[in-house]
Amino acid sequence: MGFYNKMSWVLAFLGFMFLGGLSNANGAIHHYDFVLKETNFTRLCSTKSILTVNGSLPGPTITVQKGDTAFVNVHNQGLYGLTIHWHGVKQPRNPWSDGPENVTQCPIPAGTNFTYEVIFSSEEGTLWWHAHSDWTRATVYGAIVILPALNTTYPFATPDAQETLILGSWFKGDVMELIEYALASGGDPNISDAFVINGQPGDLYDCSNETTYRWLVDYGKTYLLRVINAVMNEEQFFAIANHTLTVVAQDAAYIKPITTSYIMITPGQTMDILVTANQPPSHYYIASKAYVDGTVAFNNSTTTAIVQYNGNYSAPSTTPFPTLPDYDNETAADNFTSQIRALASKEHPISVPLEIHSKIIISIAINERICPNSSCSGPDGNALSASLKTSVSSSPLLTYCKHTMGPIWGNNNGVYRTSFPNKPPYTFNFTGDVGNNTIYPSFGTRVRMIKYGEGVEIVFQGTNIIAPENHPMHLHGYSFYVVGTGSGNFNSTTSPKTYNLVDPPEVNTIGVPKNGWAAIRFVADNPGVWFMHCHLERHSSWGMDTVLIVRNGNTTESKIRSPPAYMPPCSKS
Repeated sequence: MGFYNKMSWVLAFLGFMFLGGLSNANGAIHHYDFVLKETNFTRLCSTKSILTVNGSLPGPTITVQKGDTAFVNVHNQGLYGLTIHWHGVKQPRNPWSDGPENVTQCPIPAGTNFTYEVIFSSEEGTLWWHAHSDWTRATVYGAIVILPALNTTYPFATPDAQETLILGSWFKGDVMELIEYALASGGDPNISDAFVINGQPGDLYDCSNETTYRWLVDYGKTYLLRVINAVMNEEQFFAIANHTLTVVAQDAAYIKPITTSYIMITPGQTMDILVTANQPPSHYYIASKAYVDGTVAFNNSTTTAIVQYNGNYSAPSTTPFPTLPDYDNETAADNFTSQIRALASKEHPISVPLEIHSKIIISIAINERICPNSSCSGPDGNALSASLKTSVSSSPLLTYCKHTMGPIWGNNNGVYRTSFPNKPPYTFNFTGDVGNNTIYPSFGTRVRMIKYGEGVEIVFQGTNIIAPENHPMHLHGYSFYVVGTGSGNFNSTTSPKTYNLVDPPEVNTIGVPKNGWAAIRFVADNPGVWFMHCHLERHSSWGMDTVLIVRNGNTTESKIRSPPAYMPPCSKS
């Protein structure tokens, strides 16, 4: 669909890698039915048809315990094919159900169904699911709640109740038409018309105050608030008026508690927060707005919900509003994120790899694609593009569907190359005066091969090319340890001396600082094909993505599982 080639080369690799084997999950089995269909919704004074799951926005919540397995039967009654991704679920040995379109599967055709096997392993806390086809995730998303396993509990006092708030984007226009036009013209996609909390824009938007989302609480109770950033293109500052937030988990892994008045959360991230309803019974605003540290177009509005205490009292004439940092307050963002440390307790240990076998430095950039006769709508009459490595833009030719199975390291008919480099093709002052010689990337489909069991370190290096900003990088199939971040250029001699190898947070999405760097580590213990991309949707659409392929190990339990009996068919075109 859209800019993607309709066919997926990865099926060739998966077909070669698989050995038999069934899920070793010892937990419970859950079954869900997701019906994708067009549904009319009215927001911002107008009605339009949007793609939904089971007719709701957000879609249904999947609730499991740690170690369970969920079978989700997706019935596509929509107008076009698409896929679903289980964001942050590692899916051990099971990339078949990971979901990125044309990476590990082809889209589920309209009028058909496909059952995903979602295997939970070490995750505990909050994750989410969303469509992974073009921009369909704008309305196709929902929460995943992973409760502690049987006979275990939280590393804090059990909360009295729970609540989930999902931050999202609302577009008055058709999102598929919007991104297709932007890619065809080469310009920047239109910004959203509103942010939403649980599908509602809130009191500050036209025609919205009657439907503002309300969270009902009882005085004196402590709640576990699960916050998910499903916004398309902006990080968010989030706060609740007069209430303290105690952040206890991020991306379904526990952290040392952080007491704060606000959080900064990037698209793709989740946070678990303890909130005690200890204020005089009344109404209090919840608010969320963009954090943007680059000179790019963005939605500068604020979405709201209301904390409403139960009981008899007069509603306030003026509802208290939280204080949020300015949209471009890098200090506020850094002050929050710098506090995040893994809990690293006996009950919730971490295991940071100290021996590194594969070290990869990846530069991140916004670029231009030259258009004939300067006929495009981007800078200088060119088309906007994006890259990892500065010289390779993986999309729009990231994927290709092989109708015959074969090893990825064998003949692949030139569909892709396993030559994704260990470092940028040439070194320059990434965060300084970059000049014009780095604006135009080369285009290709290049993947990185990794041996099973290797310790891997990836350094994401931000650049000052065209429009520097924070990039939330997400890796499928893994959580990883954020061992270091810094401003300016990464220095291979001095920067590692600042690493935190004691209690780095374990996450699946990391915000790479504007004109800075972030270093992550993980053990390549999950064989398969795993997509890696920026979770700002426009950047992923432009090509800020690649694939890591972890080879099979030597035992059955270190080899990819066999594919399901049915996979959605690939287009022959």
